[in-house]
Amino acid sequence: MSEERSIPLPRESENLIGHEAAESAMAEAVASGKIPHAWLITGPSGIGKATLAYRFARHVLSGAGAADEGPGLFGDELPKTAVGMHVARENPVFAQVAAGSHPDMLVIERGYDEKRKKMRGEIVVDDVRQIGSFLRLTPSLGGWRVVVLDSADEMNRNAANAVLKLLEEPPRQALLLLVSHAPGRLLPTIRSRCRVLRLGPLSDAQVSELLKQHVPELDAATSETLVALSEGSIGRALSLAADGGIDALRELFKALGNYPQVSDLAVLELADRWTRAVKAEESDPFETGVGLLDWWLGRTARDAAAGEAPVDRIPGMGAAAERLAATLGPAGIADRRASITSMIGRGSRLSLDKRQMLVDAFQMLGPDHAAP
Repeated sequence: MSEERSIPLPRESENLIGHEAAESAMAEAVASGKIPHAWLITGPSGIGKATLAYRFARHVLSGAGAADEGPGLFGDELPKTAVGMHVARENPVFAQVAAGSHPDMLVIERGYDEKRKKMRGEIVVDDVRQIGSFLRLTPSLGGWRVVVLDSADEMNRNAANAVLKLLEEPPRQALLLLVSHAPGRLLPTIRSRCRVLRLGPLSDAQVSELLKQHVPELDAATSETLVALSEGSIGRALSLAADGGIDALRELFKALGNYPQVSDLAVLELADRWTRAVKAEESDPFETGVGLLDWWLGRTARDAAAGEAPVDRIPGMGAAAERLAATLGPAGIADRRASITSMIGRGSRLSLDKRQMLVDAFQMLGPDHAAP
């Protein structure tokens, strides 16, 4: 996405839609003066979990939940009834959080690998090592110190163990906010030491409303398609809109048009398009494409297992799903998906040829491929 991006990052978003109950639970904890030191915010990807985490951080860093339960840092009385955690864009804390410059907030994400010149595939122990020293410092502005870890699923075991030690002996006036798309991947001991908030998918109406806010130039037909494909995730809808996702899906289903027979030429043409060179400010069509392939295989396996008829959101989508389910069955699709995910993950870590990885992925979808 270019520097002219109109879609705000979670830390830049002033509004939150669809998670009023979770927000109220956080606000009530702050108002009570008894705030759990660690929160695990879970749910599908792209529904607003990180947006809620930053909203909570702004609320606390603006003076709510002071240790003595007296007036906040800006002289405002703490709320007697929790109704929300809105902090206006004009508040200096909002600008600091958005810029990542607030002295009492630390954000942990996947780091940049200088050797490979790309983002790491996981959060490593060096990424989280700074949390301990940060939380032990006295808050610069006299309130809380807040850490946002996005996403906790990406921690390797060493990083997870380092975070667990912090959760076992948390410093005073410190908050750790963990964002998780798949909490089952986390250590049970991490989950047990957090207050868990489970967020659900957004409604179609909410996704549509957010699309109008962030991408007002979309025509009605494209917006309707994006809502249908989003499965309640505004993140997925925006990614499809911004990263050429709809075109990538059309190319995918065109290549699978005669499945279980797959044309080598069609696959090679798709691989050429998905592995083209991109400028630094552009999204990577390979990452977009393999992400959509993984999503579609997962959706098709779930629909087949539930006995639900596939839906033709994109021309060829329903027919390809129907033939795939009839050929492999839900268990076979799930096995192929796992094999493809493992192969591409391993290949990406080793910087193998992306074009060959895509060719191999389509071969794995064949009915004669030996499942693991």
